[in-house]
Amino acid sequence: MPDATISYVLAIVVIAYTFDFINGFHDSANAIATVVGTRVLAPLPAVAWAAFFNFIALWAVGTAVARTVGKGMIDISIVTPDVILAGLVGAIAWNLITWYFGLPSSSSHALLGGYAGAAIARAGFSAIIPAGWTKTIIFIFMSPLIGMLLGYSLMVATFWLFRHKAPRQVDRWFRVLQLASSALFSLSHGSNDAQKTMGIVVSLLVSANALFATETGLLHHFFLPNADHIPFWVMLWAHIAIASGTAFGGWRIVHTMGTRITKLRPVGGFCAESGGAMSILLATKFGIPVSTTHTITGSIVGVGATHRLSAVRWGIAGRIVWAWILTIPASAAIAGTTYLVLHLLRPA
Repeated sequence: MPDATISYVLAIVVIAYTFDFINGFHDSANAIATVVGTRVLAPLPAVAWAAFFNFIALWAVGTAVARTVGKGMIDISIVTPDVILAGLVGAIAWNLITWYFGLPSSSSHALLGGYAGAAIARAGFSAIIPAGWTKTIIFIFMSPLIGMLLGYSLMVATFWLFRHKAPRQVDRWFRVLQLASSALFSLSHGSNDAQKTMGIVVSLLVSANALFATETGLLHHFFLPNADHIPFWVMLWAHIAIASGTAFGGWRIVHTMGTRITKLRPVGGFCAESGGAMSILLATKFGIPVSTTHTITGSIVGVGATHRLSAVRWGIAGRIVWAWILTIPASAAIAGTTYLVLHLLRPA
């Protein structure tokens, strides 16, 4: 195979990790908005805290989500490097658009939508594996509801347990506890979101293996015969990339998540982060690629609703929901168009 084709595949690997970096950059708000909004941590220490736990998630969970994305959503036999590249372009473009407008859309669903849109552009809807998409689509609706229910329930339980304590004393205790809940949420964020990029990279390496089936030496070990195994280097770079992106932060979305949906105190931040983290870790255990954005937003809304429904700024929440609804079709459309352009430039 020409060296140019090898370089093309390796460049897509770099672009995949660039997406992972942008994912961390875009979604850093999910992990730090509550702890910054409650003034428990200043922004810079908060992103450093979140980035650290994004990274150590590498050793905290398995790779069930990566396997779902790698071989359970798109028929891997139709995947080519062009499909992967187009999917990444769709996801990155939509992430940057929503970042610019300060909307906490889902990087996860942008990636999945982009991947699906590129695959459909190449092979039609037969490229889709329905079983893999069913649980993902269900959790588009369920994850914010679960987060809302857990955030609400934890807040009600906390009010009841500390009903005889002075609010100032409770705030002092929960300023410390919120450090732990923020760490747990960052761990869950890293565990679920980094695995999606792992799955995309594995799909790319399997498709490249078909192109370079006769090669030996380094390429023989670099590319993969199937998507059953996730190499350690793929996992390591995914977590390095997402943690690095988180460290740079996405301040526009921090403002929306931490202050504009509802006003939070440390006790509310603790309940929102804990509820969101529990939801995400449960989904990760079962290999479901959920949206950390959807989950933490629902949890914040649930916490705000314990005070009164008017404590939630439903107009802001409505804009966020519209961003959620548009994410998969918008990123799919961008990716599908990109694939068609690539196909014209690089005909089979």
